[in-house]
Amino acid sequence: MRRPRRRIALSVLLAAGLLCLQLASCRAPVPNRVPLGHEFPIVQGRSLTGESVRLPMLGERTLLLVGYAQNAQFDADRWIFGLLQAELPIRIVELPTIPGLFPRLISGSIDSGMRSGIPSEDWASVVTVYGPPAREIVNFTGSEKPRNMRVLLLDRDGTVRWFHDRGFSAAKLLELSRQVQAGN
Repeated sequence: MRRPRRRIALSVLLAAGLLCLQLASCRAPVPNRVPLGHEFPIVQGRSLTGESVRLPMLGERTLLLVGYAQNAQFDADRWIFGLLQAELPIRIVELPTIPGLFPRLISGSIDSGMRSGIPSEDWASVVTVYGPPAREIVNFTGSEKPRNMRVLLLDRDGTVRWFHDRGFSAAKLLELSRQVQAGN
């Protein structure tokens, strides 16, 4: 009598595991690309305050920190710390980008988890994009080395004027700072 129960339990676990993999939309990484001079895709996201946000923010220069993996937060934190110390006169938006059906279904739980680890005064600057719009962003920058943030400086028209995706670099921060200060 124990063997049939064990076999049924193993079958159920195997089926559940396969379903989770399918729902998570596991895909091979998209090759990285440098989107300089290209317009950022028009997408809709939601800030941690619950506000709907359209990107790019036309008419406003914006610095986007795009992340594809939870463990990219270490790189994001270094960029944010450096950017805040540089006191750049530009809006900074952290953009967790989560493609796939399953994450979209549990987006409320994911956002709640992020809110629990981020001070409320910073919630408006964290805009999460889920599902097909997130896939557009992945295709725009590539997703190889997902622990590295994609840092994009967008002009007022939403065109990428500066881009870096190889991890935090003090030299690149200075380069970005000069570009922002010059108004480019």
